[in-house]
Amino acid sequence: MTVLKTSLRNFLAHKGRMALSAIAVLLSVAFVCGTLVFTDTMNTTFDKLFQATSSDVTVSAKGASDTGETTSDTGKPPVLPAAVVDEIKRTQGVRSAEGTVFSTSVTVVDGDKDKLSPTSGAPTIVGNWNANDARTMKITTGAAPTTSGQIMVDADTAKKHHLKLGDDIGVITAVGTHHARVSGIATFTVTNPGAAIFYLDTKTAQQTLVGRTGVFTNVNVTAAQGVTDARLKRDVSTALGTGYKVQTAKEVADANQQDVKSFLDVMRYAMLGFAGIAFLVGIFLIINTFSMLVAQRTREIGLMRAIGSSRRQVNRSVLIEALLLGVIGSVLGVGAGVGIAVGLMKLMGQMGMHLSTDDLTVAWTTPVAGVVLGVVVTVLAAYLPARRAGKVSPMAALRDAGAPADARAGVIRAVIGLVLTGAGAAGLFAAAAADKATAGSAWLGLGVVLTLIGFVVIGPLLASGVVRVLGAIVLRVFGPVGRMAERNALRNPRRTGATGAALMIGLALVACLSVVGSSMVASATDQLDKTVGADFIVQSDNGSVITPQAVDALKRTPDLERVTEYKVLPAALTTPDGKVSKNETVNAADPSYAEDLRTETVQGDLADAYGPDSMSVFAGFAKDHGIKLGSKVDVAFKDGRTARLTVRAITSDDVVIDKGAMYVSIATVKKYVSADKMPLDVLFFATAKDGRQDAAYKSLKAALHDYPQYTVRDQTDYKQALKDQIGQLLNLIYGLLALAIIVAVLGVVNTLALSVVERTREIGLMRAIGLSRRQLRRMIRLESVVIALFGALLGLGLGMGWGATAQKLLALQGLTVLEIPWPTIITVFIASAFVGLFAALIPAFRAGRMNVLSAIATE
Repeated sequence: MTVLKTSLRNFLAHKGRMALSAIAVLLSVAFVCGTLVFTDTMNTTFDKLFQATSSDVTVSAKGASDTGETTSDTGKPPVLPAAVVDEIKRTQGVRSAEGTVFSTSVTVVDGDKDKLSPTSGAPTIVGNWNANDARTMKITTGAAPTTSGQIMVDADTAKKHHLKLGDDIGVITAVGTHHARVSGIATFTVTNPGAAIFYLDTKTAQQTLVGRTGVFTNVNVTAAQGVTDARLKRDVSTALGTGYKVQTAKEVADANQQDVKSFLDVMRYAMLGFAGIAFLVGIFLIINTFSMLVAQRTREIGLMRAIGSSRRQVNRSVLIEALLLGVIGSVLGVGAGVGIAVGLMKLMGQMGMHLSTDDLTVAWTTPVAGVVLGVVVTVLAAYLPARRAGKVSPMAALRDAGAPADARAGVIRAVIGLVLTGAGAAGLFAAAAADKATAGSAWLGLGVVLTLIGFVVIGPLLASGVVRVLGAIVLRVFGPVGRMAERNALRNPRRTGATGAALMIGLALVACLSVVGSSMVASATDQLDKTVGADFIVQSDNGSVITPQAVDALKRTPDLERVTEYKVLPAALTTPDGKVSKNETVNAADPSYAEDLRTETVQGDLADAYGPDSMSVFAGFAKDHGIKLGSKVDVAFKDGRTARLTVRAITSDDVVIDKGAMYVSIATVKKYVSADKMPLDVLFFATAKDGRQDAAYKSLKAALHDYPQYTVRDQTDYKQALKDQIGQLLNLIYGLLALAIIVAVLGVVNTLALSVVERTREIGLMRAIGLSRRQLRRMIRLESVVIALFGALLGLGLGMGWGATAQKLLALQGLTVLEIPWPTIITVFIASAFVGLFAALIPAFRAGRMNVLSAIATE
C-alpha cells in the first residue's frame, strides 16, 4: 500500500510532464482502435447491404463471376435466355422468379458530358428496375422508368451532381450511347457505400447493355414458404442443368464480402502498421520521460533506500507510475479512436462513400486490444528506467541530483550498436547484390530492422559527434548562447540520442519512400523515352474497354500516320514440354505495335511475331518451358478455337512496360475467335504525321468529345499521370506517418521541458550573472533545433540508404534508374529545424518566466 501511495504521489506531482507521454499513448491507441472500429463498421455496412440485396437464389450465366461482376472483355455482360425465367418458375419450391439485367462496364454522363461516376472507386451500375431492388430502395421523387426515354437515379448521386427530374442523362456502353431524362429518384433504405446506380425499363436496359432483347444477366429466385435456400438451389440446378451458375443468398453475400474483405484487410494492416510505428516512437518518449524523472529524483530515491525501501519496492513504484500512465492514456485513446473512426467515415462521405453512424461497430475486442496494447507498451518502455531506479544506492541521498552515468553511453552499448549496424549494413549489401527479388526482399527487411535498431543503440555515440558538427555549422554563429545550447545537447548524449531517434524513425521512412517513389517515376519515364514510339495513348482510366464506335472515330482522325489496336485475350498454352499453362493472357495488336513499343528481344525480331500464325513469348516463360525460335505452342483461346502458333521472337524480361507479355497479331486471332466473341481494345495507340503532333492531339480530343470515358495522352501527359499516381500514394503514406512525427515532436517537447526543470538552479544562476530572458529562450530553442536536426540527419541518411537498396531490387523488375529526390530531402531537413523551434516554444517560455531567486534556491 505504501508503494502504491508513493507512486500516486509521484505521478500527481509530475502530472504535467506525464501528460505529454500520455498523449503519445493516447494517439497510438486511438489510431489502432480507430482503424479497427472503422474497418469493422465498413464490414457491417457491406454485410447488411449484401444480405438485403441478395435474393434467396440467384441464377446467372456460366461466365459470370462469383461477385456478380458480369462484364467481359467484349464490354457486354454474359447473358442467359429469357426462357430460363419461365423454366425456373415451373420448378418445385419456387414462389417467384424475375429476370434482371445490369452491367458495371458503363459510363454515365450528364447533359454537359461530365461523368457521374463515384470518385471513391465504387462502381457505376446500370440495370433494370426490379422487385429485388425495390426491397432496398424507395422512390422518393417522380416514378420508375417505363419507356426508353426515362431513367431513374439513386438519391445520393442525384444530390452530389445536382440532378433533378427532366435532366438529360447519357449511358455509354459497348453497344453505344443511350440518352434518357430523369423520371425518378430513389433513396436507399440501407446504407449505400457509394455506388452510383441508374435504372432503365427492362427492354431498354437489355438493348442498351447487351444490344438485344430477350436476355437477362441474372434471375432472382424467391423460395416458397418452408423451402430452404439450399434445397431451392438444388432443385433449380437440377431443372436447369450444368450450363448456369446457381448461388444461394449466403453464397452471393459471402462472395461479395470476400471481395470487399481483401480491400479492407489491406487498409487495416497498412493503418495498423503506421500505428505500430507511432507506438515505436512513443516508446522513446516514455523511456526518456521516466529516465529523466528517475534522474531528477535520485536523491529522493536514495533517501527512500536509506530509510528501508528495497530495490524491488523502488522498481515497483516506477512501474506502477507507468501502469497508471498506460491505463489513463489507453482509456482516453479508446474514446479518441471511436472519434477517429467517425471522422474517417465523414471523410469517406466527402469522397462519395457514404457510411452511416447507425452502423458504427465497436466490438468488445477493440477496447480490450487498445488498453492491453497501450498498457503493455508503456510498462515495457518504463522497465529500463525502473530497473535503473532500483539500482540507486542509499548514498545517492548525499549527492546532487542526477545520474552521472547518463553523461556518456556505455562501451558495451556502443559495441552492440556497432555490431548491429554492421550486420544491418551487410544485410542491405546482400539485398542490393541479390539476383532474385524474393531473396533480396528478405535481406532488405533484415537490413532495415538491424540498421534501425543499431542506430537507436548507438544514438548516444553518434550524438557526441554529429551534434558537435551541427553545432559548428548552425550554432556557433549565435555566439555564447549557441555554444551553451550545443553543450546542453551534449550534456546527456543518451537522452539526446533517444530524442533524436524518435524523430529519426518517421523521417527514415519518409526518405526511403521518397527515393523509391522518385526512382519508380524516373525509371518508368526512362522506359517510356526508350521504348514508346507512339505519340499518343488512348485508354479508359477505370479500365473499361474501348468501344468499336470510339475506335472508328479515332481511325477517322486527321493528321495521323498510323493507329494501332491492342487487345488482351485469356488463353491456355500447351508448350513443347507438354505442360499446360492455364490462366495466361495473350496480347493481340496490329503489326505496327512493334514500332509503337520498341520491346527488346533476346532472340528473333518482334515484327516477325505479328506474321500469320506467329507469336512471341518472354524470356522467363521460354526458359521454363524449353521454348526456342521456331517452337510450336498450342494456344487455346477462352472464347475461340485452339491455334498452333510458331514462336518467332523471345522478348527480354528487363522491361517495365508490358513486362511478361506474349504478342500475336489481331489478324491471327480473328482466324480462331469469332467476331462476336472478340474482346474489345483495351488500349489504342496513334502516331502523328511529321510536324503535325499538335494538330493530331487536338483532333484526337475532338474525335473523343462524345466518348468522355476515354482519355487521350501524349507522352508528357502519360509521364505526368504516372507521377501523379505515385505522388498521391506517397502523400497518403506521408499523412499516416505524420502521426509518428507528431509523437516524436511531443518527445522533443517533453525532453526539453524536463531538461528545463532539471536545470532550474543552473538557469537561475545564468540569469543572475546577466543572461537575459531573450537569450535564455534562444538557448533552449537552439538546443531543440540541433536535436531535431540530429534526428533528421540520421533519419534521412538511413532512409536514403534503405531507398537506394530497395531500388536495386526494383531494378530486377526493370526499374533501373536510381533518383534521389534532393528537393524533398532538403525541404524535410530544413522543416525539421522549424519542428525543433516549434517544440521549444512552451519549454522556452516557461524557462524565461522563472523567478531568479527561487530558481537559485532550488535543490
